[in-house]
Amino acid sequence: MDKVLEKFMSSAIREAKKAYLKDEVPIGAVLVMNGVIISRAHNLVEKLQKATAHAEILAIEKASKKLKSWRLDDAELFVTVEPCAMCAGAIANARIKKVYFGAYEGKSGCAVSKYSVLADNGLNHSVEFEGGIEEEKCSTLLKEYFREKRTQKSKK
Repeated sequence: MDKVLEKFMSSAIREAKKAYLKDEVPIGAVLVMNGVIISRAHNLVEKLQKATAHAEILAIEKASKKLKSWRLDDAELFVTVEPCAMCAGAIANARIKKVYFGAYEGKSGCAVSKYSVLADNGLNHSVEFEGGIEEEKCSTLLKEYFREKRTQKSKK
């Protein structure tokens, strides 16, 4: 695997681990421009009690604030899981150039697994994407989190 892709996905995985420690679904994202990380984020849905507090949305908001622009034309987003419909829509609206994701999400993935929102040429902007980057690490983190949640639930 390309060392650059591995470096940025490793940063996204570190963000996902932060979410895990906060008892959030472990998804992390980093937004990169010209080879530099502009923003980092992880899921904060439970902490903020906000349905839109997904890693991708938070990373986009931080980058937009930092760059003083909602247009992130030259940006690449690295995220540990294939984006959902909400996040895929935000990614397209932000004009992000390319998304690299780790684990495929068969139930709700909107790059390729369930729907093809990122590649939909009916939108104002279609987004290039590549999946399966550090897939095993990303999917293992999710599986461990949900296994732990099921174990906790069964003990109650």
